[in-house]
Amino acid sequence: MIPVLNAAAELPHTLAILQDAALISEIVVVDGGSQDDSVAIAREAGAKIIETPRGRGTQLAAGSVAAKGDWLLFLHADCRPLPGWEESVRVFIAGSHDKAGYFDLALDDMAPAARRLERIVAWRSRLLALPYGDQGLLVSRPLYQAIGGYAAIPLMEDVDIVRRLGRARLGPIGATMLASARRYRRDGYWRRPLRNLMCLALYFAGVSPAKIAKLYG
Repeated sequence: MIPVLNAAAELPHTLAILQDAALISEIVVVDGGSQDDSVAIAREAGAKIIETPRGRGTQLAAGSVAAKGDWLLFLHADCRPLPGWEESVRVFIAGSHDKAGYFDLALDDMAPAARRLERIVAWRSRLLALPYGDQGLLVSRPLYQAIGGYAAIPLMEDVDIVRRLGRARLGPIGATMLASARRYRRDGYWRRPLRNLMCLALYFAGVSPAKIAKLYG
């Protein structure tokens, strides 16, 4: 399940990995109004294409309805699992029917700042049980439905769903997700995380995701 919005530059790499995966029975791409070739790329790859209003939560919620599998894997278009992930997923599925799983995060940047951010993400995921959407989410359909699935909100949909899952039902898959560092290179390895932290603080303070989205841009 991949929500996209003008993701033509990154989408082919992610789709190629999923196409070659024996575990994947279908690929659902949910477009939020792309003006580039995202939809054409997804169609060429044989993905099922859903079109919804823009907003990652809205797109993920719609995609989960269209998907048919017993397990759902949610990925961002600019994130792709690294080799060995299929075996880790098989093991996780075999023993975790009542749990959801996330990937460890790696960034496609050799800068020391990228390694520092990876360590922060690992700490946040392990101690606070707050993996973000760029780490992927693997969840069985019964558990996904039991917690109400993704909320149709424009931002913080990843934090919202893992909070409803709770620490006891959330754990590492044991595989790594390679995410694009493009936004961190553009916005800065200090400024962007601080911006994300501000959004998280506002969310926990009760500010609506719609208002946070306007601040986030």
